[in-house]
Amino acid sequence: MNLIILLVVGGIIGWVASMLVGGGGGILMNIIVGIVGALLAGLLLNPLIGGGNIMSGDLSLSAIGVSLLGAVLLLVVLNFFRRGAVQ
Repeated sequence: MNLIILLVVGGIIGWVASMLVGGGGGILMNIIVGIVGALLAGLLLNPLIGGGNIMSGDLSLSAIGVSLLGAVLLLVVLNFFRRGAVQ
């Protein structure tokens, strides 16, 4: 059941992040960006700013916010490399 919740919440987080940053790539890309962004946020941002982690099953508002921030940062980095800014 946690996997289904993770996929749904990851998809929503990825979709919101793609709406904020631009560069959506479909539902599968949104799910991947949401989950990977949540994972990166859990590993990198939680020790710095606190908050929960949706990868561990915490669905609090702070966990979703930190995961959204991680997904937005991931999309910014992906867009930076995709647009050929780094050769």
